[in-house]
Amino acid sequence: MNGNTHLFIPGPTNIPEEVRRAMNLPMEDMRAPDFGDFILPLLADLKKVFRTETGRVFVFPGSGTGAWEAAISNTLNPGDRVLMSRFGQFSMLWVDMAERLGLDVEVIDVDWGKGVPAEEYAARLGADTGHAIKAVFATHNETATGVSSDIRAVREALDAAGHPALLFVDGVSSIGSIEFEMETWGVDLAVSGSQKGFMLPAGLGLLAVSEKALAAHERAKMPRCYFSFADMIRLNDTGYFPYTPPTQLLRGLRVSLDMLLDAGLESVWERHHRLASGVRAAVAEWQGCRLVADGPEWHSDTVSAIYAPEGIDARQVIDTAYHKYQTSLGSGLAKLAGRAFRIGHLGSLNPVMLCGALSAAEMALCDAGAAITPGQGVAAAQEAFRMTTPPGTGPQRRARRLKGQMT
Repeated sequence: MNGNTHLFIPGPTNIPEEVRRAMNLPMEDMRAPDFGDFILPLLADLKKVFRTETGRVFVFPGSGTGAWEAAISNTLNPGDRVLMSRFGQFSMLWVDMAERLGLDVEVIDVDWGKGVPAEEYAARLGADTGHAIKAVFATHNETATGVSSDIRAVREALDAAGHPALLFVDGVSSIGSIEFEMETWGVDLAVSGSQKGFMLPAGLGLLAVSEKALAAHERAKMPRCYFSFADMIRLNDTGYFPYTPPTQLLRGLRVSLDMLLDAGLESVWERHHRLASGVRAAVAEWQGCRLVADGPEWHSDTVSAIYAPEGIDARQVIDTAYHKYQTSLGSGLAKLAGRAFRIGHLGSLNPVMLCGALSAAEMALCDAGAAITPGQGVAAAQEAFRMTTPPGTGPQRRARRLKGQMT
């Protein structure tokens, strides 16, 4: 009776109706003779989204965190030295996992608001003439702070040093939403999850692995069982899985991939940039607010983390938006708790939906005591969207395109 509760957290994201319908089906036999005919093309199309022609993509029942563990445990050995950076909640958790799995972690701490320190990576890799560092880790998009990093620059640092270390990338909140080129950038292990740019419920850990990383797997001795590449390869090559797969999520993934590939990934990336630019235009008009990302070079096109004005508790803003205006905003994590809130702008979104999110955030800020002129930020976003949104991007155009493909 009161309409929908609106979801603008940076994951799980909104699920398109086509994807929801694809998952609303009776349970099926995951050992059926024709199940492999469905899975093999699915795995092949996942490689297109990760932008790799070689290597392979694994789909684990789990989350991006599970895919992190699979990546580490299948390619490294206890005691291996790895180079990592820590500049937000999720890069911090990745460091914690590496340490708990027995790696010798060389950590570079960076101010929250900045990202992967490519120049510092270059210096440390250049100094490592004995190649003691076995892997370099980079969080492409730090979901907690709304910061994106330059993965291409990390690859250039490795190449300039002539360093053979594996390149691990956390692309949980970037792949399927912003530019990611696994093969061109020389990424060896790329991690993602189903609940963000892939527009599905949480439950699938997605991991793309290069041929170089597959070769490292042959030498890796770290214990693993559930996450074993060898078990997955043996069954995936026949179109099946070594344990019970979440078939309904896989059916939804099929439709999600069709939508992404039909739109064209470059178009998807450009849409996310347009939407993010509108959000940033609104934040610039909110007196006392600013992005956590410390400069345009760090701006994320999938999530904006926003400092509340001095004296305003961001938790009150989030609570008011949810209970009064039926809108979920992302919370500030760890050291940002109470200081910042987040607006997720990735996945299945359009400008009008984001205008609603910005309106709810603006009203909640005003209710919390912020000295903001109602409507000012929303108006800035509207103008940005008016000036940048191309005509004919709605469902009618897609329907015409699909009809043209069938005739």
